[in-house]
Amino acid sequence: MSILLEITDLKVHYPIYGGIMRQVKDVVRAVDGVSFSIPKGTTVGLVGESGSGKTTIGRSIIKLAPITSGSIRYETTEIGGLSTSHFFPWRKRIQMVFQDPFNSLNPRMTCYQIIAEPLDIHFKNWTPTQKKERVAELLKKVGLEADHISRYPHEFSGGQRQRIGIARALAVEPEFIICDEPVSALDVSVQAQIVNLLQDLQEELGLTYLFIAHDLAVVEHISDTVLVMTEGKIVEQATASDLYANPQHPYTRKLLEAVPSL
Repeated sequence: MSILLEITDLKVHYPIYGGIMRQVKDVVRAVDGVSFSIPKGTTVGLVGESGSGKTTIGRSIIKLAPITSGSIRYETTEIGGLSTSHFFPWRKRIQMVFQDPFNSLNPRMTCYQIIAEPLDIHFKNWTPTQKKERVAELLKKVGLEADHISRYPHEFSGGQRQRIGIARALAVEPEFIICDEPVSALDVSVQAQIVNLLQDLQEELGLTYLFIAHDLAVVEHISDTVLVMTEGKIVEQATASDLYANPQHPYTRKLLEAVPSL
């Protein structure tokens, strides 16, 4: 199985300034020497408590967080050191579904405008008819109706908004999607619907996911491999079945003990 994304010794440090001269007094090591790879067509779950650095990894891949050092390789190309302009073509291949469906959608834009915006950026030669047909196709793919096209975000439920976010990510036909806690802000019943939708889309479109979450139950359901992260470091890596059956690290065992059960 070929490797789609490979991260080697990734570090993302943020300086803390202080004093009259605003000198660097300390450093926050959000990500501190992380290495892992994601095979094509699989889902790698990245799990840890809030502040562990897992979201920073996802944001660093798509250049929303600057990396301090290390390597991010997409297939055969090193993308970690690319400038924003040179990274632009890769945005068609790498997309992100954000955590909060309430804040990740522009409240002043209609459903059509939100999903069509990536098409306006990456397919400038498309006609209005082509864009409208593509948006209608995407709405159907994520389980929404065609008549939703003219509604605004406040007219949708949380689960529906996240479906719009997924449709926006799919608009440019990416290969790799970073799912940054995509169900944590949703009701439990809606969480299952969104996770099932992501799995169906992966099977249909051959997608590869980095699924970031703090809920081990959700991660177990969707992931092939699970990475456990705390304090900027990965402390355990195993297949989903092995990790839950026989956790090795004390932190992993604590996370599993914290999962509610009936």
